[in-house]
Amino acid sequence: MRARDLAVEFPTVTLDTPALEAARLLAEQDLPGLILIDEEGRPLSILPGTQVLRLAVPPYCQDDPALARVVDEAHADMFLRRLGGKTVRECLPEQPRELPVADMKATVLELAALMARTRSPLAAVVDGEGRLAGAVTLQSLLDHVLEL
Repeated sequence: MRARDLAVEFPTVTLDTPALEAARLLAEQDLPGLILIDEEGRPLSILPGTQVLRLAVPPYCQDDPALARVVDEAHADMFLRRLGGKTVRECLPEQPRELPVADMKATVLELAALMARTRSPLAAVVDGEGRLAGAVTLQSLLDHVLEL
């Protein structure tokens, strides 16, 4: 089995996608992250869901989680509003993680090694021109390996 056999369509965002839209995609489709692509459809990076949270959660709660306990639930539910006019560009970490990219012919072991090395729950699969053809998720890779 090759990457092309395991790859599925996967939601993408661009640098200018609104951060709130990215958060909705993550939530609605229960995703660990999104693939960031350029104008030509080439993968640039992965936007982990945790990075969107870092922008939404007030810094004082990140620095001292005990302070988060004092915020009542009615106000805690509004923290995503902090994403307001922000874009994906603003959600990216200062030091972007290595983008796990595999070509269509990559084997299951190559995919597993790539995902393990980059500590990523997904890998972008690109065509011969470097454009995104799909993605392989950790779940689908494990399902295949364990034959579930």
